[in-house]
Amino acid sequence: MSDVTATVASITVDCVDALVVGTFWSAVLGRALDEGASSEFAAIDFAGRRDAAGWAPLGPGDQPTWLFVRVPEPKTAKNRMHLDVAAADVEAEVGRLVELGATRVGDVDEFGYAWTVMADPEGNEFCLAATR
Repeated sequence: MSDVTATVASITVDCVDALVVGTFWSAVLGRALDEGASSEFAAIDFAGRRDAAGWAPLGPGDQPTWLFVRVPEPKTAKNRMHLDVAAADVEAEVGRLVELGATRVGDVDEFGYAWTVMADPEGNEFCLAATR
């Protein structure tokens, strides 16, 4: 494999309140927020993975860092890129995510595939589908 292949080091979410959105995704993923999380900045697995020289390489099976960063402008339109998450029992997971602060946007059945569109507490859309 070539050294020029890019890998996903971090998923970064712009937020009005980084602590609210970070807490939501921490619970969704079952991964703790790093110490020092605030309304300005929160992270999952950032400590030790990034320094002035760059990102530490991720090994096989490592999950990317998540960053939640407060920005002054609110979300105004549909996401151009989004996450797909999967669970064994979609309806049970929809219920859990709604309890965590998500909104069920709608159900889709297209091209022979079915999924549920959800939104996090600040309206960022993501899709939920079944695992095999």
